[in-house]
Amino acid sequence: EYSCEYGSLKFYALCGVGGVLSCGLTHTGVVPLDLVKCRMQVDPQKYKSIFNGFSVTLNEDGVRGLAKGWAPTFIGYSMQGLCKFGFYEVFKILYGNMLGEENAYLWRTSLYLAASASAEFFADIALAPMEAAKVRIQTQPGYANTLRQALPKMFAEEGIWAFYKGVAPLWMR
Repeated sequence: EYSCEYGSLKFYALCGVGGVLSCGLTHTGVVPLDLVKCRMQVDPQKYKSIFNGFSVTLNEDGVRGLAKGWAPTFIGYSMQGLCKFGFYEVFKILYGNMLGEENAYLWRTSLYLAASASAEFFADIALAPMEAAKVRIQTQPGYANTLRQALPKMFAEEGIWAFYKGVAPLWMR
């Protein structure tokens, strides 16, 4: 007995929840490492290595400083996971139906790649605003300490484009 019917709204919702849990929680769990990595990329003279980056961050900001950017990371990657896992199944079924049962089976690898790429397209659009805020919070000292501070400031300074500058690099990745 299955928990839900394949292709039902409940099925898509469960796939989306799986994406939220697998992407949102895991990315949030490694925020300290991501913070140091981003700072090393922006200021390699100050943050010379991973261990030095942790040491400098702890000395300047304390233990709480290692959590900077956790909220946009959790929200952004949860949205990305929701779209990636949920839309993958939507596109897999949609494209499979377009090809027909036999062709969907014969071309299944291409079908899965196309469904995956289509889902990632939308998943990265969902991630981009939070990723932009996270990077500002983590790499621009004094810019903003929280998501609630960063979002209105970014919008006031650059408009909606501030949130989507990084979408093309996300797609390329």
